[in-house]
Parts: sequence; structure tokens; C-alpha cells
Amino acid sequence: MSFKGQVNSNGFQFQYILEGDGTPAIVIGSSLYYSRTFSNNLRNSLKLVFVDHRGFSPPYDCKDITQFQLDILVDDIELVRKELGFEKIIIIGHSGHAFMALEYAKKYPANVSYAVMICGAPSYSHEAHKASVRYLNDSVCPDRKAVLAKNLARLPQEIEAAPEKSFITFCLLMGPKSWFDYNYDATKLWEDVEVNMTMFDYVWGEVFRDIDITKNLDKLQAPVLLALGRYDYLVPPPYLWEPIRDKFPNLTIRIFEKSSHAPHFEEPELFDRELLNWLSK
Repeated sequence: MSFKGQVNSNGFQFQYILEGDGTPAIVIGSSLYYSRTFSNNLRNSLKLVFVDHRGFSPPYDCKDITQFQLDILVDDIELVRKELGFEKIIIIGHSGHAFMALEYAKKYPANVSYAVMICGAPSYSHEAHKASVRYLNDSVCPDRKAVLAKNLARLPQEIEAAPEKSFITFCLLMGPKSWFDYNYDATKLWEDVEVNMTMFDYVWGEVFRDIDITKNLDKLQAPVLLALGRYDYLVPPPYLWEPIRDKFPNLTIRIFEKSSHAPHFEEPELFDRELLNWLSK
């Protein structure tokens, strides 16, 4: 099954791409980007719905941060679920979207059968980012660090040239932090994707910086799978989960040894197998 559509929420227009058969699973983020990163094989087992949030949908020039509160972003997911007529869903979030997936599972526990967080961190606090820097510095990977240094030197000029694309520019130039193959060029994955930079600056820069994911964990009913990449230097390192992992009622952690920030794309066969085995249990 394959279908494209749109859901409107308070003037925002969310494109969604529905592909596959099986249990419905909503992947929150950019419908274009994420539909390109999950395997075709997974579509044989799950009805994947790749849906935009307010940072990836028109109007891209909205600068009212009250429109980007986390509760509103979570309610948008619920609107999509209702519009598509699903009862229970699997909710999937990658990177910063893992926060959205978890908060949705807390706020709407009756509607979530499973929650999947891919390459998420407990927070994006200043302390957590310092840990990321140390994690990379401690790693013995001189070639990776050399490529990153060259990219960092280009970053200010490229952002100044196209400030409206600064989030995507950042993601592309941080390739040595976010891909197991540190020379991988992800340009095609981002093709035709547009962003609202006010949303990303506010949500990624403030909301996720200050978030306390342990809040309301008692309301969480769905089992949670946390998939991490061994070579992920883009988000805070896996050991930061240790102080809080036991606060989850049902959390499974899997670390993919030949992945960085996208195990579902970098090790698709292994990721699919681990995910489907976990869902079957």
C-alpha cells in the first residue's frame, strides 16, 4: 500500500507518506527524509506513515514560538492518528524526534502499543553536549576528526550564504559525527526538504535543552525500544542513559556496532530484525 496525503493543523500543512502493510507505525519528522531512510523490507511488516511536523511544513516563515510548544507538536501527532483512522499505533522518533515520540506515548498511552526511540539522548543540555565533545575527543579516529575539522571550517560561510537552510547545512557538514562512513554524503536524503528555522532554533535549542524526560514516566504504558549507534557523536553518548534507564517501566536498549546516528539506514537488515523481534515479544 502506498498513499500520500496532507493533514492541516492551525494553518500548518503536514504532508504524510503512507507505505507498507501491517501494524500502523507513525514516524515523526520530515516525510521526505524519513521515507528515504527506512528499508523497503520494513514496509512488508509495518504500515509506515512518515509525517511532517511544524518544522518541516508550510508556513516556513512562522516566527511565533508559541506555535512550537512541545505539547502542541505532540497533539499534532494525535491529530494525524485520528485523521488516518488508526486505533493503536507504534510511534517512532529519531534523534530529536525521539523526544516527541516519548512525550506522545506519555500523553496518549491508550493509543500507543510500542514506542521506538532511535539515537535519542536524555537531553540536549550544555552538560550533555560537553559529554559529546569528550566522547569524540577520546575516540581514536584521526581521519574522522580531520574531515570534521574541514567541514567545521566551511560551516559559518555556508550558513551565512543560505540561513534558511542552516539546519540542513549543519546536518550535512556534521557527517563525520553522524555517519559510520564519515565520508558519506547525505545530500540526496535532504533533497526538496524545507525547514522552519525559528522552530528548530527554539525546539532543538531550548525545549530539548531543558527537557526532563523522566517527568510523567509513570504514565507510560508502552514498551520502549532505544536504538543507538556505537559511533554516534552527534548526540550525547550512550552512557548518559545509565542514571535514568531504570526509571522506565519497560525499556530495551540496543547498540548497533557499525552505525552512527542512523542504524535504521546504516544497518537496515540488522535494525529491521532487532525491531521486528522486539515487537513480536
